[in-house]
Amino acid sequence: MVNKRVDQPTGTETVGHEWDGIEELNTPLPRWWLWTFYLTIVFAIGYVIAFPAWPMIDRATTGYLGWSSRGQLAEEMSVADQARASVREQLAQVPIERLSDNSELLQKAVAGGAAAFKVNCVQCHGSGAAGSHELGYPNLNDDDWLWGGDLKTIEYTLTHGIRQPGDEGTRTSAMPPFAGAFNSQQLDALVSHVLSLSGKEKPNTAGASLFADNCAACHGAGGEGNRSLGAPRLNDAIWLRGSSREALKQQILQPRMGVMPHWQGRLDPVTIKMLAAYVHSLGGGEDFAEVAADPEVKVDEQP
Repeated sequence: MVNKRVDQPTGTETVGHEWDGIEELNTPLPRWWLWTFYLTIVFAIGYVIAFPAWPMIDRATTGYLGWSSRGQLAEEMSVADQARASVREQLAQVPIERLSDNSELLQKAVAGGAAAFKVNCVQCHGSGAAGSHELGYPNLNDDDWLWGGDLKTIEYTLTHGIRQPGDEGTRTSAMPPFAGAFNSQQLDALVSHVLSLSGKEKPNTAGASLFADNCAACHGAGGEGNRSLGAPRLNDAIWLRGSSREALKQQILQPRMGVMPHWQGRLDPVTIKMLAAYVHSLGGGEDFAEVAADPEVKVDEQP
């Protein structure tokens, strides 16, 4: 049975509950708290009316204002798409030789290219674009280029690929196998000479003679390479397949040559241009000598 009484020290009525001599006072709530509580009720009723609130079978109530998180997301995505479309229109109109003239547009192209690289290129070149010696994927961070490292050359390589079947414009180079052409002593001498070109070993007469007779036609007398042929430099200590003696012997006897797919038809020209800008920005990109020398020089504006 509830036994209510007035607490003498406080003058407040008890709620009538007692436990082990402890009683609870029926102290009224503060007015500010009550009004706050009433306001939350009013706010909740208004929210239910104005916004989606009650779940239905396949949707929720739409609310008087017609707002939804999906609609807000779609609106924000539309704004972002319009901004990207504006950038893409500008990129489509600027010849790639002149892209570096607009630093803001170049920065946006690099950002777009970074996103495209993560989707299309990291599978071979790696997330950091460091490539792989074992698999023969080139490092895109260094300044070693088979066909050139300016923006337009990189764009061309991306467009037509490397040894891409069915693409008449693809980059193509082939090193003949020399298996059976040298005995073991000659092969050792040739490898030593190749390593000497980048200062890894001392020069030797026998290796230099073999190199001049068999290799200099493509790689150059000093191992400087030939970009018109896609013949790599041998005097810069940058190696696609590794720099060990065994790796060099294998490449001389049975050359391994990779294939990079062409991206025309798979990616639109603007995305390819952005990819070229990103690869160029990784650290080894080269300038256009003729454009840098004369800002008024005309460039090929064909995409």
